[in-house]
Amino acid sequence: MWTFAVCALACGLARVSAAAAVRETESKFWLENGNRMLDMRFKMQLQTNTARNMIMFLGDGMSLTTLTAARIYQGQLRNGSGENERLSFERFPFTGISKTYCVDFQVPDSACTSTAYLCGVKTNKGAIGVSSKVSLFDCPASVSEDARTTSIMQWAQWTGKATGIVTTTRVTHASPAGAYAHVAHRDWESDSDMQRIGRGKTNVTQCEDIARQLITRDPGQNFKVILGGGRSKFLFKESDNSTGERLDENLIDVWKNNKLNRFPGQTTKYVTNREELMNVNASKVDYLLGLFHDSHMDYRLKADANKQPTLQEMTKKAVEVLQKEPNGFVLFVEGGLIDKAHHETWAKIALDETVEFSKAVAAAAEMTDEDDTLIVVTSDHAHTMTMAGYPVRGENILGSPRTLADDNKAYTTLSYANGPKVSFELDNSTNACRRLDVTNEDIAKVDFQYPSLVHLNAETHGGDDVMVFARGPWAHLFTGNFEQNEIPLAMALAANLPTKRPERDSHSLSGAVSRLHSVGLISTSVLVGLLGTFRFGL
Repeated sequence: MWTFAVCALACGLARVSAAAAVRETESKFWLENGNRMLDMRFKMQLQTNTARNMIMFLGDGMSLTTLTAARIYQGQLRNGSGENERLSFERFPFTGISKTYCVDFQVPDSACTSTAYLCGVKTNKGAIGVSSKVSLFDCPASVSEDARTTSIMQWAQWTGKATGIVTTTRVTHASPAGAYAHVAHRDWESDSDMQRIGRGKTNVTQCEDIARQLITRDPGQNFKVILGGGRSKFLFKESDNSTGERLDENLIDVWKNNKLNRFPGQTTKYVTNREELMNVNASKVDYLLGLFHDSHMDYRLKADANKQPTLQEMTKKAVEVLQKEPNGFVLFVEGGLIDKAHHETWAKIALDETVEFSKAVAAAAEMTDEDDTLIVVTSDHAHTMTMAGYPVRGENILGSPRTLADDNKAYTTLSYANGPKVSFELDNSTNACRRLDVTNEDIAKVDFQYPSLVHLNAETHGGDDVMVFARGPWAHLFTGNFEQNEIPLAMALAANLPTKRPERDSHSLSGAVSRLHSVGLISTSVLVGLLGTFRFGL
C-alpha cells in the first residue's frame, strides 16, 4: 500500500503543469500577479448604499485549516495541484476575523455562537436566544422577556422584509435555531426532547420546544422559506413504527393551518424530496417548507442524489422565492455537515461539504446584485484538524507526505488533536504503545477516520478565531479582528434595520436620515453617526 501511496504522490506532482512550473520559477510571474491584485484593491470603491437584501452563509465548523485543505481538495478534484485555487467566497473583496468564545467557555459550541452572530449577544454554551443570565436547563429564566434576545430575522421583519432559513442539518439544530428560538438547552428540539432531557432538572412545562417556536412564534412563523432536515421533530408519534417523535400534535399541519388562517390568499407548499423541491414554481409560492430527512440530511458523498437536494439547489430555490418580495429579504444558509464530519474525523467528507458550501455561495452571488445585496460568509467555530508535515506541491491533501516520521512510519497530512481514532495502538508482542501505521489503512475510503492524538468519543471544536468574508453594501465593515456578536449589528447597519422594536417616530427618523443620504445631503460619516445613535442609543 505504501508503494501505491508513492505512485499517487508522483501523480499529484504531475498536476502542476510544466508550463505553470516554468512560469512560477520567474520572479516576474509573482510580481505581476501581486501587482495585479493590488491594482484591483486600489481601484475598489466602497459601497455605502443601503443593502436591500442580505444573505448570511454559515459554514459550521469551517476553520481556517478547513478552508485551506478544502481549496486544495477542490483543485485536485479538477486535476490541478490545488494550492492556488480559491473557494467562491475567497474572491470576496473584504475579509475579517471573528472571536468565537462563549461568555462561560473558551471553546464554544454552535448554540452560544448562533446567538452571537444572529442576535448580537454573546451567551453561555448550550443556550440559544437568551442572555448569559440564563443557566443551562433553567426554563423559568429563559421565558423572561428581559433575558430573551431578538435576531436579525426579527429586525428584518419589523421593516417588512421577507426572511428564511436553509440548512443541511435539522432546521431545529443549534445554528438555525439562533434565528428564531429562545431556549435554556439547545437539545430541546421537540417536546419529547424536553421531557427526556429536562426531567429532574427543571419544570419544562413553562417552556416551548424549538420546533414549536419555529412554527407558532415570531419570527419563525413568518419565515417565507424553511428548508433542511429534522422532519421527526415536527411529526406526531402515532405508533412505535412512526418516524415522528412529537407527543402533542403534527406541527406540519399546524404550519399549513397557520398560513391559511393568518395569510388568506397566500400560497403554501410543503415538500419532502429533491424532485418536489425542483418542481416548485417559486413565482407562485409565498411560503415554502421543505423537510428532506428525519434527522440531519445525508453527506453529499453518501446521499441519494435523486432524493436529496444539494445545499446549492436549496439555496437557489430559497433565493427565487424571496427575490420577488417588494421590500427585500434576509436569508440564513448553513452548511452544517462540515461540523458533523469533523466530529467523526472524516476529513474527506468535511472538505467535500465545504466545497458544496462554496457552490451554494457562488449560486447566491450569481443570482443577486452586488450593488443591493450584502453577502456575509463565516463560521461559528473551528475544529482541531491540522495540516502539517511538509507535503510537496500538488501532493494529495488526503494522503501522506513523502517523508516518514522518526519511527519510519508514514503519517497523514491532515490529523486531529483529539477524536475517536487515536494515532497509537497496542503492540501485543511487547505490551507497549506504538504509533498507528497509516500505510496499513485504506485512506481512500470516503469515511476514513483520520488519526488524532487524544482519544475521545467525538472530536471537539477548536477555540481558534474564524474567517469572515463579505461583498456588497457596507462589506468593508467586516474587516479587522472583532467579536462575533458584531456581525449581525454590522449587517443591521448595512440594511438600516432597527435592533429594537421601533417606535413610529424613531423609525421615521431613521428613514428620513437614509433618504437625505440617498440624495447626497448627508455624508457617509454623518449617516453612520446618526444611525448609530438611532440604533444603539449612543
